[in-house]
Amino acid sequence: MCGPGGDGFDSEAADLDGGMWVRGVDYMSGWRDAREAASELDDALRLVGVDTTGARLRASAGAEGAGVVRLELSAATAREIAMLARVAAARLGRAS
Repeated sequence: MCGPGGDGFDSEAADLDGGMWVRGVDYMSGWRDAREAASELDDALRLVGVDTTGARLRASAGAEGAGVVRLELSAATAREIAMLARVAAARLGRAS
C-alpha cells in the first residue's frame, strides 16, 4: 500500500495527535493490535491479487483505546474488493 518498505502503513509511529488522550487508557496496545490487523488485511488483499498501489491503511486507536484500521481506496479498487467479497459470500452461501 504505502509507507516504509511497502508494508501498508503511512508511518511506523503511532498517530499521537489523533485526538484527546485519557489517563489510564492503553492506546498503544490498541494501536499495535490495529497495526497487526492492517498487516493481515494488506497480505490478504495482495494474496487475492488486488492492486493496492493507490490504497492506504492507517493504524490508530479509538477514544476508548481499541484498535482502529482506516482504509482509503480508489473507486476502482473499492469495486474490485466489493466483487471479491460478493464472490466469497456466494461460495460461503451468504449471498442475498
